[in-house]
Amino acid sequence: MPDDVRARQRTGTGIGLLLTLVLAAVLLTALPDHGGRQGGGCAPYTVSSWSGDDRLTDEFTRYGDDPTRGDDWTGGDGTHSVRLPDGRVLWLFSDTYLGQVHAPPNPVGESASWRDTSAPLVRNSAVVMRDGRLQATLPAPLFADPAANQWRWPVAARVEPRSPGSSEKVVRVLLWLRTAGQAPWIYGVPTATEVATLSLPDLRVESVVKVLDQSLVADPSRRVLFGTTLVEKGGWSYVFGGDDRQAASRPSSSAYVARVPEGRLGDPSAWRYWDGSGWGTRLAAVRGAKVGSAFSVVRQDGTYVLFTMAAGSAGLTTVTSYWACSPTGPWHGPTRNFGASLPTSEVAAYNPQAHPAVSDGASGAGGDGGRLVLSYDVNWLQTTGASAGINANVSLYRPRFVTVRLTRTR
Repeated sequence: MPDDVRARQRTGTGIGLLLTLVLAAVLLTALPDHGGRQGGGCAPYTVSSWSGDDRLTDEFTRYGDDPTRGDDWTGGDGTHSVRLPDGRVLWLFSDTYLGQVHAPPNPVGESASWRDTSAPLVRNSAVVMRDGRLQATLPAPLFADPAANQWRWPVAARVEPRSPGSSEKVVRVLLWLRTAGQAPWIYGVPTATEVATLSLPDLRVESVVKVLDQSLVADPSRRVLFGTTLVEKGGWSYVFGGDDRQAASRPSSSAYVARVPEGRLGDPSAWRYWDGSGWGTRLAAVRGAKVGSAFSVVRQDGTYVLFTMAAGSAGLTTVTSYWACSPTGPWHGPTRNFGASLPTSEVAAYNPQAHPAVSDGASGAGGDGGRLVLSYDVNWLQTTGASAGINANVSLYRPRFVTVRLTRTR
C-alpha cells in the first residue's frame, strides 16, 4: 500500500492538519518600501465588525448532506474560489470526501450527520455554484496524481486571457505538488508549484505546467510553494507563497511573493520573484513577514490587507489582519482580531481565505464599506482518530464563513 494512502487512513486528512502546524503569524513593520506604492489611497485598514455568514455555511451543509448522489462532495478543506465569466463560482478544495452522508443519529450516538469509514477520499475536488446554490461536483479528483505517492492540492485561481491580448478566457489554477514522506512530513513533502489551465465554459483540464520545481532544495522546510493567495492589480498577478518551516518545528515560516503578467500564469519564463530589492529569478523572503503557508491577501482601494491566524495559542481560534501599501510590504499590524466559531474544544480553525467572488465588490475586498466574505476550515487538533471523528460528524470538515467589514482608520 502506498505511503500516502497509509497516511490518509491514519488521519483522514492532508492539508488540514498540516496547516494546523503553521497557524502562528508574526509580521514586523521595519521594512523599506522597495515594492513601491501601488497607487494612491493607501491607508491603514482594520476589521471593524464581523458576523457569521450562515447563508453560505448552510449551503455547503445542504449540498454535502444531499443523499441523491453518491459521487459528489461531502466535505473538504483548503477552500478557494473564483468567479467565472458567466457568473458561476468555482470552489476548489484539497483533500475531499465523496460518497454519501447519513442522517443522525450517528454510530457514536451524536445528533450529527455522518459518513461511514469506507467513504472515498480524493486529493482534490471542484464544486460549481450558480446564483448562490451549489449545483455539481466535477469528476474528482479534478487534477490527477502525477506519479505514485504524489498528489496535487489546488490553491488560488483566476480567470485571465489565454495569452496576453487574447479575447479568449481560461481559468488558471495554482497547484501545490507534494510527495509522500516520513515524519515530520507525514502530510507530504513540498515539491513544486504548478499551474493548470481549464477551458471555459466546460472547465476541462487542458494542461498542467510546472512553474517552480523545489525538489532539489535539500531542506524540505525551505522549499517554497506559491499560490496560497493571489491578487490582481495593474495587469499583473501577485502570487503569494510560503515555506513549511513550522512543520519541521521551527518557530516561524516566511512569506514570499511573485508577479506574473496577465495571461502568462502558465508560462514559467514569465514568473518573477521578489528578491529583496526588485523582481528577478532569485527567491528571497519578504523581510519581516513571518506567516504560515495558509494566509490570504486582498486589495481594498489602494491598500493590501492580509488575513492569517493569530500568533501563539490564539492561532487555534483567532484570525487577525495586517495592511500594506505594496504586495512586498512593509506590513503593519496586527490589527483587530476576531474569533472563529468552533463546534468543540477539540478542533482548530485554520486557512482563513478571502472570497471576493461572493463578496460585494467585483475585485479586491469589495465595495459597500469593505464587506468581505472569509472562510476558515475546521479540523481535529490530534492526528489520532481524526478520520473517525470527521466521519462521525461531517460538519467538522467543511468550510465555515464569516462576513467582515473593513474600515479605513485614518
